[in-house]
Amino acid sequence: MKKIINIVGVSALLFTCASCQDWLDMPSESKADSSSVFETVGRAEMVVVGAYPNIHTQELGYQLLEGTDEASSSETNSKYNVSNYDYTSTSSMLSSTYTNMYKAIEYVNVCIKNIPSMKVAESEQKKLNSLLGEALAIRAYAYWNIVRFYGDVPYTDIPTSDLTTFSSSRVSRDTIYDHCVRDLQQAIDLLPWQSEGMVSTPERFTKNSAYGILARVALYAAGYSLRWDLSTVPYNASTVRIAQREDKARIHELYQIAADACKAVITQKENGLLDNYDEVFRDLCTKQYNEETMLEYGWYGANSSDVRTGYVNGIPTNGSGGTFGKGGAQMITMPTFYFEFDEGDQRRDVSICNYGLYTDGTYQMNTYIGSGVGKYRINWCKSRGTSDSRRDINFPLLRYSDVLLMYAEALNELNNGPTSDAIDAFKQVRMRAFKYDESKIGTIPSDYEGFKNAIIQERKLELSHESLRKTDLTRWGILYEHLTAEKEKLYQLANREGKYANVDVYRAYKGGTAVYQDPTIALPYISIKESDFVTMGLTADEIAKLNILNDNVNGGFLEKEFYEDEAGNVYFSENSAPAGTKLTPVTYTILNMFGCHTIKSKGGLYVDSSEYEDNTFITRMFYGLQKNMVEILPFSTTSIIDVNPGLAGQQHPCY
Repeated sequence: MKKIINIVGVSALLFTCASCQDWLDMPSESKADSSSVFETVGRAEMVVVGAYPNIHTQELGYQLLEGTDEASSSETNSKYNVSNYDYTSTSSMLSSTYTNMYKAIEYVNVCIKNIPSMKVAESEQKKLNSLLGEALAIRAYAYWNIVRFYGDVPYTDIPTSDLTTFSSSRVSRDTIYDHCVRDLQQAIDLLPWQSEGMVSTPERFTKNSAYGILARVALYAAGYSLRWDLSTVPYNASTVRIAQREDKARIHELYQIAADACKAVITQKENGLLDNYDEVFRDLCTKQYNEETMLEYGWYGANSSDVRTGYVNGIPTNGSGGTFGKGGAQMITMPTFYFEFDEGDQRRDVSICNYGLYTDGTYQMNTYIGSGVGKYRINWCKSRGTSDSRRDINFPLLRYSDVLLMYAEALNELNNGPTSDAIDAFKQVRMRAFKYDESKIGTIPSDYEGFKNAIIQERKLELSHESLRKTDLTRWGILYEHLTAEKEKLYQLANREGKYANVDVYRAYKGGTAVYQDPTIALPYISIKESDFVTMGLTADEIAKLNILNDNVNGGFLEKEFYEDEAGNVYFSENSAPAGTKLTPVTYTILNMFGCHTIKSKGGLYVDSSEYEDNTFITRMFYGLQKNMVEILPFSTTSIIDVNPGLAGQQHPCY
């Protein structure tokens, strides 16, 4: 691994971040070294804080978020290939997560080395301990991000300035995860609870979030991964397999660590679920903090890391300029995802935005194949943001609902079935989803397999588009099978078969204009049946236009005048209203939900139709998916990441 940052670089960071008084006190850059940087708690804090910008990347909210049962690419370029598991010629672009995490690791390795030797007043020792705890937690979080995507990678826990060589070969992921667990356990001992007020923002680690990330790392460390024999180089592809670590006692111990970590957060009672699911993400958009979001990636201003939350993963928008600026959404939700939610689940219309925005701010209802990621909406913000691509929307790294679901999962694994505590934790998430109406949450399974499958589904519904799904499916050992089944469901929806036989084909909605801090969650609509066409008086030509599925401009929709009474009831014709009713004509748009009249068009939702061209969105979905291959990313195929000679011959053996 090359030297990522040196002490002069740290000095430069301090000059950038320090207040005027601190700046005047700084030594000249030529004299800067670790001893001067770590002379005061304030300067040490600047170095620790300097690591945070590297713990999240655009890839994590974009290329690595797509390609699941939650979201797909709406592009036709290399990012489309990546979202469909074709890494053969495009993996060179998947390097920022790898390199940024190592940058964060280098920052905190310097801190972890130097902070313990600092001499400070007794009154400052608790603050210094907290900074060391943050550094340890950041290191563990960064390694988790690398290992979950790349598997066995180079590992170092000392600054590169102290290394005798900058070459490093792969280290077993089990070893790395065990180091991460120890780092987090030590961090928990050092960090304050959030309620102690030593940090004022969930954009930094506290004991609360360190416990949550410990649970997450422990579940990954106990879970499945694509492995191969590391003892010979180059690697033998015949040794590739999906498996857990061989030490069964350690697996049990890791599940216990995860359960205990979650229980500590739950018992502390400082975090909880907000009643309104949309409020969690509105707060991210407006820089408001709450008791549910325990750790979030904060970015703001022109000099912040360009992770593009709310832009590449925002709601579909049209053109540039206007109220909300240029739209940059490059993904859509999987059409089947909408139907995974039970009726009345408040998470559906937050997670899946059923509208897009034109330049002037007017709404356009999305089709099934054009719905956007709904959690990071520009119209939920207070303003446009620093720029079109820098919307200043924070990204959720850990939420309390995740802690509850991890607790339920760990207890199920430990006890070969859910305990009462596991069921209660799971139930809390379901209850919030349905506004605490217990009659709607369904029956919670009481057997091991049934409860595990319920957890797999619930994490999808609760944590969608939060950059967890792809590697969650991998740690459960089901990525290939699950996504293969998902593609089959896509065919069933397109053919309106099975559970999709009676979904709406046509919906009608009326316009409106979005505003900042928009109260709108979903556009209201009226379900339309073919039998209603007679009442509306549609002509054969109008019906034919409505049923064009592959033309975004000339078909798939129809504007029609309906009639509303004073109570808001809608009638398709004047004659269908009771005699004497006072009616107001209102223009509605009838939308074919299987068509492509939508701001983010990927073609209509159809297959096996002689009337249209081959629908590659469906037929090529996950086209690069191969079991025992794509569960772990390869290094750059053009040049091994970091140009590290220690990795020579250590490429993913299936590439």
